[in-house]
Amino acid sequence: MAGRPPRPGAGIGLRAPHHAEVERRAPDVALLEVHSENFFGAGGGELDLLERLRARYPLSLHGVGLSLGSADPLAERHLAAIERLVRRFEPLLVSEHLSWSSIDGRHANDLLPLPFTRATLDHVVSRIDAVQERLGRRILVENIASYLEFGESTMPEWEFVAAVARQSGCAILLDVNNVYVNSVNHGFDAHAYLAAMDPATLAEYHLAGHEAGPFGLIDTHAAPVAPDVWALYAEAVARFGPRPTIVEWDAKLPALDVLLGEAGAAEAILAGRHLAVRAPEHVA
Repeated sequence: MAGRPPRPGAGIGLRAPHHAEVERRAPDVALLEVHSENFFGAGGGELDLLERLRARYPLSLHGVGLSLGSADPLAERHLAAIERLVRRFEPLLVSEHLSWSSIDGRHANDLLPLPFTRATLDHVVSRIDAVQERLGRRILVENIASYLEFGESTMPEWEFVAAVARQSGCAILLDVNNVYVNSVNHGFDAHAYLAAMDPATLAEYHLAGHEAGPFGLIDTHAAPVAPDVWALYAEAVARFGPRPTIVEWDAKLPALDVLLGEAGAAEAILAGRHLAVRAPEHVA
């Protein structure tokens, strides 16, 4: 691994408005995460930047468009582009979402929920197997935020997520904010969700902000991490141990120092100093 050695610390989701400042300042974070699709081009400044950052930091490639749960065939061009990035940058982590976003060749700009059934489980596992075989490595799958549930579901979300990891051999990217959002929206116990996870499969955490909508909480990635999510994260770290953690912020992007402050709070929890840490105060 080139650059700084990987450690189970905290990093940030790197977005374009912060590219130049992160390169110039080289903040002391454990890793950087980028959306894979933003670097699918054959060349140019974005890939050159990623090469330079890769020399300083471990990278996490986080995909949003592979549509693992779709009934469509796996998109060959999309998967080939991910494979090129993996071969070129040798990231610490490669992840996707446990969702679907395409049907009959049409793509929705969203991460849509799955029915939690045995048939869906078998389908998703087979597709994860195909991706892992193609990439030659274990991938991570992330639990998503959702705003509806399928009447066809025969198991709770946490059992489904745990079974996907167990049967496919993939790892779990536990989005703590999504667990909390879904627990409020669908009325389940977030602590039961954590209890269902196998520590051996849990490889990364995500943190992000949510906002209240007319019918529940919305995973906007446009606000600070909420106090209840910090508390759930501290519980997860106490239960499973430190894992690489990414703070995501995608809309209403704040100054870089605000985002680094969130990562610093996560780092404190990972280091066991959370009793002295309060949710950070932010100025937009």
